[in-house]
Amino acid sequence: MSQPSSPTDLTAAARLACAGPDALAQATAAAVAAARTGIEEVRQAGTGTGDPLAVLDRYDEACAALSDVACMASLIAKTSPDAATRAAADAAAQEVEKVATGISLDRGVYDVLAGLDLAGADPVAGHYLARVLRDFRRAGVDRDEPTRARVRQLQDELVTIGLEFGRNIRSDTRSVAVPPAALAGLPADYRRAHEPGPDGLVLITTDYPDLVPFLTYARDGHWREQLWRVNRTRGYPANAAVLDRLLAARYELATLLGYPNWAQYVTEDKMIGSEAAAAGFIAAVSAAAAGRTAADYATLLARKRVDEPDAAEVLPWDAAYLQDRVKAEQLDFDSQSVRPYFEYGRVRTGLMDLLGTLFGVDFHRVDDVPVWHPEVEVYQVRRDGAVIGQIFLDMHPRPDKYNHAAMFAMAGGKAGRRVPQCALVCNLPRPGAEPALLLHSDVTTFFHEFGHLIHHVFAGATRYAGVAGVNTEWDFVEAPSQLLEEWVRDADTLAGFARHHETGEVLPAQTVARLRAAEDVGRGLWVAQQMSYAALSLELHRGDPAGLDPVAVERAALAAHTPFRHVDGTYLHLSFGHLDGYSAMYYTYMWSMVIAKDLFTRFQAEGMRSAGTAAAYRDAVLVPGGSAPAAALVRDFLGRDYTFDAYRRWLDGADGDVR
Repeated sequence: MSQPSSPTDLTAAARLACAGPDALAQATAAAVAAARTGIEEVRQAGTGTGDPLAVLDRYDEACAALSDVACMASLIAKTSPDAATRAAADAAAQEVEKVATGISLDRGVYDVLAGLDLAGADPVAGHYLARVLRDFRRAGVDRDEPTRARVRQLQDELVTIGLEFGRNIRSDTRSVAVPPAALAGLPADYRRAHEPGPDGLVLITTDYPDLVPFLTYARDGHWREQLWRVNRTRGYPANAAVLDRLLAARYELATLLGYPNWAQYVTEDKMIGSEAAAAGFIAAVSAAAAGRTAADYATLLARKRVDEPDAAEVLPWDAAYLQDRVKAEQLDFDSQSVRPYFEYGRVRTGLMDLLGTLFGVDFHRVDDVPVWHPEVEVYQVRRDGAVIGQIFLDMHPRPDKYNHAAMFAMAGGKAGRRVPQCALVCNLPRPGAEPALLLHSDVTTFFHEFGHLIHHVFAGATRYAGVAGVNTEWDFVEAPSQLLEEWVRDADTLAGFARHHETGEVLPAQTVARLRAAEDVGRGLWVAQQMSYAALSLELHRGDPAGLDPVAVERAALAAHTPFRHVDGTYLHLSFGHLDGYSAMYYTYMWSMVIAKDLFTRFQAEGMRSAGTAAAYRDAVLVPGGSAPAAALVRDFLGRDYTFDAYRRWLDGADGDVR
């Protein structure tokens, strides 16, 4: 066996992210060569010979070489300012996937691994090997050669199609030119940032920092509708044919491997276990929320009738605006009023300070690491003086950048080998001549996505890279992030960093109480909307897509789970980026939330600032990564299996939270 790699060079990934197409191609070729060398060594080890743990580790290292360069390609494709480099990143992702598919279908490698005797080894090795063998079988390694050949083709096609689907969304920022009067109701800094052009009109884009405030605060319903409609046509018509190809390739692959459809294939190895269970979960959550949803809708309709006495329905572009009006008029909470307390830099520092207190780490800013854009910030995460991870913050919008919020791995961690690295990519307001003031929902997004960062970092010292970081069951991966959102609603936590950017005044506790009450407004509608998205993603994948009408599926999902009707001429599914990565599994957000609400019950009982509870959570749930089943990790922390009870109390607004 070749020698293990040296400890992480904490600038190598960053240099690659900044390099051009040639450097990326060279790095990809080097990773592929390293992986092939490692796989050949595994194949040559032979069944029942040598140290089985050394063979398993060599396999893990070979796969890690591919995984790391694939992660970097994904990040570069979504953040590089250079079009040629983004294209090279897509090409790199395709090349790596081809090699990975070939490994997953290599019967010789599978036979060696299946013959490893791990008797007496630790449970982590057994769990990892079981996962590896399962994934080989799910890839079709035990099928005949013609089948394996077609699987290779389909896997290659799926990578190409998925990249095209995402690229079409990412590059399709649209806009509406509105008269200055249409900005009535928007915050002063928003209006100052949107001056009229030479034609006297103001350009409002579909980027989130433009879109969300406009739909929430603009008083003119006509212009809200225009922007909402334009946003719901992103990806059209380009992605219509792309989605058809994506669904067809997934269906063929699933049936070729012996599954009735893609939904069953993709849910089989998740916590939920089957497409039927996913459908049942969606139906159960929707039913549990039905009463709350109806009441929320009635509240919004009553408020709309204050302005329009003859109004017969709440339209989708009305919802955010009406919810904001209800919060302001009935609960004395103006969501704009808290923005001066959430200046971006102070929120960032406050979040890092909170995590330092809870988990015993500190975040050290470093300036000698290259970055792919001048706005990117780099921090080393340290515990007891040792660097346990490095994070990159790319937080503000720019052309051709990923336009939502997500964590992107850059280097997977492994005990004694590599320190984990990852990037947070968001689109929050940019500091400049005006301070960057965040909505409370922006702060929640910041905390949520940072939850993925710390999960990746804390789980970066497992024995195997294949179970490090967020390599746990996919429908559990959101739970740690959703749990971290709870601190955004805590008055004591907010008092640590939520200060008025001009006066220094701490956000008053009574304002936080009103904020929490305002969060209840529309909760049922939000859950219903999420379940419609979950149903859309699942139902698109539950049968033969030949002849399938995605618009009809979208219309049916809305009708089944929400009180809103589908608007003709709009195509949410064509800009629904989760249809690429998550495919049929959008249900996972709510499944994870059920678990997160239950995890939070221990903090409620023992204290949100309890270092002991936080340490127990860190060590039981975050640090193991995917080295044990997620349900077992939760059981270790709670002392019992998770239940639906805490989620139901939250949904009903009866969770007993008196903070």
